[in-house]
Formats: sequence, C-alpha cells, structure tokens
Amino acid sequence: MRQPVPSESYPAQVRRLADLTKQVSAQRAEAHTWYEQQCAAARRAVANAEDQVRHAEREVTAARRLQERVEAEVRLLWQELRGRFRPAGRQLDGPPGPVAGVAGNPLPMLAAVRDLLARTGQPGELPGSVNPLLAGCGFGGALVTYALGTVARTAGDRYGGDLAVGLPVLALVVTLLGPLAGLIPAKILADRQHAVLGPRPVAVVVVAGLLTTGLFLAVAR
Repeated sequence: MRQPVPSESYPAQVRRLADLTKQVSAQRAEAHTWYEQQCAAARRAVANAEDQVRHAEREVTAARRLQERVEAEVRLLWQELRGRFRPAGRQLDGPPGPVAGVAGNPLPMLAAVRDLLARTGQPGELPGSVNPLLAGCGFGGALVTYALGTVARTAGDRYGGDLAVGLPVLALVVTLLGPLAGLIPAKILADRQHAVLGPRPVAVVVVAGLLTTGLFLAVAR
C-alpha cells in the first residue's frame, strides 16, 4: 500500500505554524495597544469635557449672581430717579430692559449712573432771580417781629406793673431779631427749589431785614 507524500515536511509546517502564531500575537498586542490608546484618549476627552462643564457651570452661576445684582441695583436707581424727577400727575413704568447687542461689564455703567444721580441730586444755590423774594422775606420777617414788639409794648403800657417793665424789653429783643426772622421763609423757599441757603441769599435777607427794622425804628421815633 502506497503512503501519501506530504507536500511539506513536518518541521516546515511547525515553523510555519510558529510564524503564524507569532504574527497573531503581534497583531493581538497591537490591537490591545491601540485599544488602550483609544480608551486613554476617550478618558482624557471625558475629563476635559467634565472640566469644561464645571467651568461653564461656574460661569453661569457667576453670571446669574451678576444679573441679580445688576437688576437689584437698576431697580434701586430707577426708584431714586423716579422719586426725584417724576413729572406731576404722570406714572412712570418700570426700569428699561437690557439693550440688545450691548456688551461689557455693567458695573462701571451703574457706578456712572450712581455718580450722575449723586451730582444731580446735590442742591445748588438759589439763583439771583429770586433776590426780590428773598428781600421780601427779610422785609416780611422784620415787619412781623416789629408788629409783635409793638403789641408787646402796648400790652405793657396797658396792664402796667411788672408787665410794663418786662414787655418793652421783650418787645425790643423781638424787634432786634427781625432781620433774622426772614431766614425762616427764605429756608422754606430754598427747600422748595431744592437749593441751599448760601451766604448770598442769607445776606440779601438779613440786609433787607436790617433796613426794614431800621426804617421802622426811625419812623417810630
């Protein structure tokens, strides 16, 4: 019986099998290396994405806090503006909303608005056009005090006794305070015009009161 002649010898087949096994092992190691590299890259990408998400969350929280702060500041400034410059008989709506397309930090803008309101809210001095009214205040104050002094002197003369001594003294004191009495209506006038009663208005009132008081005393003699 004839035996089949093998195409290759057994040792050659073993060597070939060993080569194939080595190639498969190398390919398997290469596949494992590629897989580990891909997993590491994926982990790095996930970690980077998580960092970006956390950073974005912090930015959103900070932006929300800034928005709440700005909105509260805007409401306060609008209330101050509305209470100071509201036209008579007219209702103002709420504060204006944000303007589209405007970027930048709103805090310096709010600081500028606060500074503007502070400067516009500071009372100024009364204008020179109210000098006649101030002089009228001085005249009126002197007139009222002189009339009160006259009443006191008349009462002293009428009732006699201690009143005849005390009331004329009181009448003289009241009369001498006449130049200063006009400062009371002058202060009311300044408050209504949101102004201060500076040295010039005070001088106008006092001089007018002095002249009036001196005139009354000269006439009384």
